[in-house]
Amino acid sequence: LVLNKMDLADLTHKARILERLEQEGLKNILFTNCVKDENVKKVIPLITDLVSSSQRYHRAENVEYCIMVIGVPNVGKSSLINSMRRLHLKKGKASRVGGEPGITKAVLTRIQVSERPLMYLLDTPGVLAPRIESVEAGMKLALCGAIRDHLVGEGIMADYLLYTLNKQQQFSYVQRYGLGEPSDDIESVLKRVALKLGRTHKVKVLTGTGDVNVIAPDYPAAAYELLRTFRKGELGLVLLD
Repeated sequence: LVLNKMDLADLTHKARILERLEQEGLKNILFTNCVKDENVKKVIPLITDLVSSSQRYHRAENVEYCIMVIGVPNVGKSSLINSMRRLHLKKGKASRVGGEPGITKAVLTRIQVSERPLMYLLDTPGVLAPRIESVEAGMKLALCGAIRDHLVGEGIMADYLLYTLNKQQQFSYVQRYGLGEPSDDIESVLKRVALKLGRTHKVKVLTGTGDVNVIAPDYPAAAYELLRTFRKGELGLVLLD
């Protein structure tokens, strides 16, 4: 199990995470960061050991490995493949990446990531469980970019994000957007974000004497900016679970 994007998570509870996963029967867990290629070099040796110890592997005549990468959308599956190629083959990108779900739309042809041992990886579209267990679980997946923003609504997601940041006492957004103090009013926070970034638009207001154009904050743009900043790790290290 590869837990990617470790640079964005609060890993002060790493021991508890490992304990919980082991209770669920999961072993051989790696934390990786494909931006800086942290721990990525450990992936191929671990795969080699696990496959070589399998009885099914010894039925094969060809000494090569073909591995499928499977996971939730937007966790960095394509980035992991590119990172492995960069480290082991000194090659450039072979799989398209992006900070939103749905970049990989089909199982691609196999991509070589190592010469010794000879190993190929198959990139796959992100997969989710057929049913999400709760609204809260769905919101967490949405904040991580596993679900397309427009399916949930940027405003709703921004409101849940603000609640999460305040609950974990992550108040870096206060200074970043020039707020006087922490707030649980998403409208006032988004208004400040919009004004800080110059995200405004003209709105026509009907009055008794005619139509008047006024400048109003662009709340959807501000919500998108807040979400994008969070996903880049610029609002602090956060662990949603």
